[in-house]
Amino acid sequence: MLDRVRLEKAATDAGFDVCQDATGGWMSFASTSSPLQISLTVTEAKPVAALSMGNVLTELSMPSPQSTALPVGTAGAFVVSHFSELQTALARAYELANALPTVLLETWHAQVKSLPATERDATVRQRVGQDLFRNGLLALWSGRCALTGLAVPELLRASHAKPWRVATDEERLDVYNGLLLTAHLDAAFDIGLIGFTADGKLRISPRLGTAELSVLGLNCAWAPINLRPQHVPYLDYHFDKVFIKA
Repeated sequence: MLDRVRLEKAATDAGFDVCQDATGGWMSFASTSSPLQISLTVTEAKPVAALSMGNVLTELSMPSPQSTALPVGTAGAFVVSHFSELQTALARAYELANALPTVLLETWHAQVKSLPATERDATVRQRVGQDLFRNGLLALWSGRCALTGLAVPELLRASHAKPWRVATDEERLDVYNGLLLTAHLDAAFDIGLIGFTADGKLRISPRLGTAELSVLGLNCAWAPINLRPQHVPYLDYHFDKVFIKA
């Protein structure tokens, strides 16, 4: 009984406010503000969470339980050692579920549709989309600059790799089409003075000299950023079309 109370508390504290059913030893939850559904149980005294969205599981990168039969409709599961870890992981899952493709695109379409007809011009649509995109990147990168690790949201910007003006709607609202960067790095990335390789290493345009690099605090010795395969096509586009090579 105590385990059930702890599981329910972890779920509700993380934003899963709809308790559904309890079958086969699993407790299931949904949310009125997230597309993600979760099922929770305890195996060998360790909390286990099964999720309905595989892309969220991939981003969490948490260990899988051993030989656990999962509920129907779930994409996979993770196991943690303590209930406090479960609540933290579920909160992160909730955050990611509202940011990963194609949730931002669907949210954007819904918000634009709800605007008065006089406000549905390209400028307003872009402003709404850019705000959603930034929120998505803040979620994906846990509120930290992808390169420096700076965790001051007011100093961070959402940088598109494939620019808004040439991207499709799906690309514009795809969190993998960009990086969360400090303001000066965002400006440099936006005009092609820096870029990133497929394995996350910093590229620096020859347009920047030693003096400029010193002022900006840039060098190629920075540790590679943590990229997903979904980032690569966008970064390839940025290198081909945006990055200044001479």
